[in-house]
Amino acid sequence: MSQRSLLEFADTMNELMPAVMQGFGRRQASELYKGKITIPQALLLELLNREGESRMTDMARLMHVSTAAMTGLVDRMILHGYVERVYDPGDRRIIKIKLTAAGNELVKKIITRRRSMIVNIFGALSRKDRDDYLRIMKQVEGVLVKEGHNGR
Repeated sequence: MSQRSLLEFADTMNELMPAVMQGFGRRQASELYKGKITIPQALLLELLNREGESRMTDMARLMHVSTAAMTGLVDRMILHGYVERVYDPGDRRIIKIKLTAAGNELVKKIITRRRSMIVNIFGALSRKDRDDYLRIMKQVEGVLVKEGHNGR
């Protein structure tokens, strides 16, 4: 891709990304959470679902927030009954966070509703377009993961 066309691509992406992100965010906020939890809280639930019980510092690092911010987020989720603190049996100084039964149920609902949303949106595209989109998104993810490992 020539430099000029790469710059044009960047300009077009700059125009499209906010609208796409707002569209997905709006659908998630209205269809997925129905005012129950915020998007960062949902991300925390999904992280715990994927990683299992985790230490506060590990979750903060994975979500790219401070430990203090993570503590506030976890405290709010404990109040809602979605997560709980558990002590490491080998070392009671180590406190981990894990999903409760209610948290597990909510994660399942979020994933199911997001899947329906994706089917609804991408059902309007051809299979080839969906395959191309997925292939490109995986490449973009690879670049971002590689940058994350290089500390950039």
